Order: sequence, then structure tokens, then C-alpha cells
Amino acid sequence: MKRILDITAALTGLLLLSPILLIVMVLIWRQDFHSPFYIAPRVGKTEKIFNMVKLRSMIVGADKSGVDSTSAMDPRITPIGNFVRKFKLDEFTQLWNVLKGDMSLVGPRPNVKRETDLYTDIEKKLLSARPGITDLASIVFSDENEILKDSRDPDLDYNQLIRPWKSRLGILYIDQRSLWLDIRLILLTAVAVINRGTALEGVNKILTAMNAPADIIRVSRRKDKLVPFPPPGSDAVVRLR
Repeated sequence: MKRILDITAALTGLLLLSPILLIVMVLIWRQDFHSPFYIAPRVGKTEKIFNMVKLRSMIVGADKSGVDSTSAMDPRITPIGNFVRKFKLDEFTQLWNVLKGDMSLVGPRPNVKRETDLYTDIEKKLLSARPGITDLASIVFSDENEILKDSRDPDLDYNQLIRPWKSRLGILYIDQRSLWLDIRLILLTAVAVINRGTALEGVNKILTAMNAPADIIRVSRRKDKLVPFPPPGSDAVVRLR
């Protein structure tokens, strides 16, 4: 049933969004006359590498900088790229990956190999499922760029502040995934575009019903300042990235 939902929703989404995506693709191409797509190698289920399709929001060759995490003030982001990122348009083209079977609508977000190489044994459970376009962590940390906005080392700060909780939320999803949970997360992802606070309340209702650990529920409310924390499976905060 999950695969049927993926295929049906991906086809419907691509058809409905194609007029908007085509206009944005032309605008991206016109700014520098390069491909409007960014093909991003990511680690998928069972550690298989796949090419994730995204609308390009950065300058050509931005990935050669060696920096994987992106802040809101990243100079590599183009003017049109800011628009693309604000409305999550770069996520919609990943519906193609859902059709191909590389991804699912809902699942832990795919990561670059440099990051998955850092995974603890417990975090490797994230690679037992198809990665998704959205999940619990995608809603809770939809402001990831803002969190890293003033960071001098976005990759290290990501590993200290965000990764510990994204991984915990991803593992929690895998342990309790269901078709009904997927449907609720898809709806909350749409709500988050309009009202993030309402979406966070919805996530916390889900986490409470799951009997999630109190610290995960607390952090997922996003009312407290994030502080460095160890990733699951480790008792030490990441110091190098």
C-alpha cells in the first residue's frame, strides 16, 4: 500500500505542479544558462547510492566547496535559489525519484556519503528504509537554514545541533511507521508551508501518542535553544567534521 500511495501521489503531484516547475526551470536557466537541475548523489536504502533530482538553487559548481550543510546566508545560493528554497520547490522534483523507487514520499531524508560514513551503528538503521521527501524531522527542522545562518562551520554545527535529533526522529519513524502515519505527515508537511506552529503541534501530538522519549518531544516543540548533543549510539558530542 505504501508503494501504491507513493506512485499515485508522485504522478498526481508532478502533473499538477508541472506548470509552476516549468516556469521556475526557465528562470533558473536564464540566470546563468546552465541546467536548472542539480543531480545530487545520496545514500539510499541498504547504502545504495542514487541520484536525487533537485531544482538548482546554487551557483554552478557549489558542491565543489566541500561544504554539505547550507545556511540561509550561504553566498552560493542564487537570487532565484532563495525563492526556490523558501517554497521548497527543490523538493518537488524528487517526486521523480519516488516514481523510480529510489525514494518514498515519507522516510528519513537522504544524506551525502560523507555524512552517512559518520553514522553510529544505531544510526545505520536509517539506511534500512527508503529515504523520503518528508518525515518527522523534516517538519521539526524545516528551518535548518536559519539555524545555521550565522554558523562559521555549518557542517560541524549541523552534526552537533541537528543531526542528533534528526536521527532520533528518523529511527522513531522507522520503528512505528504505518500508512496512516505517512498520510498524517504528508498533510502536516503541507500545513508547515502555511503555518509552521500548527504543524509542530501536530508533530508533537504524534510523538506523544507514540510515547516518544520526553527529550525528543521537548526538542521537537522547538521552543528551546538547540545545544550540542551526542548522536544516538554515542556518548560524545561530534567535535570534528
